[in-house]
Amino acid sequence: MPELPEVESVVVRLRDAAPWAKIAACGQFRPTTARGLKRTVGRAVEAAERRGKNIILRLSGEAFLRIHLKMTGGLHVIPDAKLRKSTVRAWLTLDDGRAIVLNDPRALGRISFHHAKEERSLFADLGPEPFSEEFTPEYLIAAAKRTSKPAKIFLMDQRAVAGLGNIYAAEALFHARIHPAAPARQLSAKKLAVLHRVIRDVLELALRSASAAYEDPGGFAEAEDFPVAVYGREGEPCPRCAARVRRVAQGGRSTYYCPKCQK
Repeated sequence: MPELPEVESVVVRLRDAAPWAKIAACGQFRPTTARGLKRTVGRAVEAAERRGKNIILRLSGEAFLRIHLKMTGGLHVIPDAKLRKSTVRAWLTLDDGRAIVLNDPRALGRISFHHAKEERSLFADLGPEPFSEEFTPEYLIAAAKRTSKPAKIFLMDQRAVAGLGNIYAAEALFHARIHPAAPARQLSAKKLAVLHRVIRDVLELALRSASAAYEDPGGFAEAEDFPVAVYGREGEPCPRCAARVRRVAQGGRSTYYCPKCQK
């Protein structure tokens, strides 16, 4: 699933396509993909933003679209609405001929129309952004003490930290030398302060990599240069101590860690 760095790179590329024209038409192949899409016709796309793993397209008339890419979705601007791929599940045709398309092979992505007044309640359960002023070491320490979850599951909880997912949670825990199954509330304030720092360090590297090369979900593009330490490296040597990287299941997802470095 695209995480904060990948979603941010999608948003930046949408911004690069501005200025947008008005939405002249729309379409979708599955009723479950988009809700309220017809209400966008006649409105102009004014901005593209990110909140957690969500993309927000600001529309004229105090409205917005919330897009979640799920596992395999990608949002792109194409030069001609008629050139849609077979895996495009929903689209907005602009009156200059271009289109904003949700390309999603597994058809899991979702789009919904909202009025501006709904925004606060819609994202009320999301925690602070990792680069925001609200995300401080003190915040992370307090949040960890309130949960009984293992460290990895805690970091993936969007109510704790918005935008962090499976890949970068595993990488951050490796660099902080924290075992993914360690109860978050039992971690020392010192370890949590280190974790706060490395979350930002890991995401900063990932943002640069995704900005340069990310195209579609489903793994790292060949041109991406994010230095993966443990994710996807089961059985390979740890880059720090050479012990074999292990994989365990947590919350229905694969967790990768070094059994020697992460205690």
